[in-house]
Parts: sequence; C-alpha cells; structure tokens
Amino acid sequence: MDIGLFINGIIIGIALAAPVGPIAFVCIQRSLANGRLHGISSGLGIATADAFYAAVAAFGLALISDFLLARQRFFRLFGGLALIAIGIRIIYSEPPQANTTPENESFIADYSTMLAIALANPLTILFFTLIIPGFGVVISGNTWFNPTIFVIGVFLGEMGWWIFLCGTLGSMRDYLTRERLHLINRIAGAVIAVFGAVLIASLFVTFDIA
Repeated sequence: MDIGLFINGIIIGIALAAPVGPIAFVCIQRSLANGRLHGISSGLGIATADAFYAAVAAFGLALISDFLLARQRFFRLFGGLALIAIGIRIIYSEPPQANTTPENESFIADYSTMLAIALANPLTILFFTLIIPGFGVVISGNTWFNPTIFVIGVFLGEMGWWIFLCGTLGSMRDYLTRERLHLINRIAGAVIAVFGAVLIASLFVTFDIA
C-alpha cells in the first residue's frame, strides 16, 4: 500500500470540501435545522460524487471525462435549477423544534439530492486534473490498486471534513430557538438560490480577452 498516495488523497479531499460554496451551505443548513446526521448524510452524497470524479481522473478514463465536459452546460443548468429549488424550499420550510429530530426528513433523500447536485458539476474533473500534478502525486503502475488507494483517500478526507463540520454545527442546535432557525433557513435558502441563479447566468456570459 502506497501510504504517501493515500495521505495525498486525504489532503486533496479536504482541500476540495473545505471551501464554503453553495453545496456546503446546504449541509450547514441541514445540520443546524435538522441535526448533525442529516448534514453528514448530505456530505456523504457530495463525497461519493467527488470520489467518482477522482476515479475518472485517477484511472485516466478520458472517454468519460470528455463526455461529461462536453455536456457541462446541461449539467450546470441542472445544478443551478436544483440549487434554486432547494433554496426556495428551505426559505419556506418550517424548522423543527431545536431539540427534536424531524420525522419527515429522510437520510436517503439528504444523500441522493446532494449526490445529484455534486454530480452535476463535471468541472470537478478539471480540479483533479490540475491538483494531482500540483501535489506531485504520481499514480503509476498498470494495476487498479494505486488509483483505488488514492480515491479512497480522497473519499475519507472529504468525509472527515463533513463529519467534523456538520458534527460541530449540529451540536449547536440545542442553543438555537425556533425563531433563530427560521432566520437561518431564510438566509441560507436565499444564499443557495442566489448561487443557483449565478450558475445559470454564467451559461450566458462570455469573456473576451483582447
């Protein structure tokens, strides 16, 4: 087992998950409103999607990456619409009592929605294509073993971050009133919807460099 490759995978997984973007806002909102396990299950969906793209890059599946990148406009449109829908739903949702676990929320739904949104961002392949050489990572050999070790590292690094973040935020629920949760829902929902609108708007904006 290449320990260095595994450790580099963990570091890259954390680097991919740590920036606070629209997907992270969804996990944060779910952790605060519904509890840490809902946030962690959402993070699991993101980590699964990112591990898939890490595998595409690590195994050198050029055909799949070309297929996904060629259809990035569709995926970005889908991702933007999904973020807007989730944002609006969060804005108008009634938060549960801070000390109770909502009965109508499904961990499978948390996982699947975030998996779909994260998969709608095939540009993640470019992240791995650029960051792997930047870290000096060399995935050599003609077997599947070394790429698999790297992908497992990416997945575990990302999941470690989501467990830490969502677990910490979920522990704050006992200090939040229903009114504060409602305010958090409105702010988080608005931010998520704006991110979705910006993602869709980016489809129609081109930059000409003289």
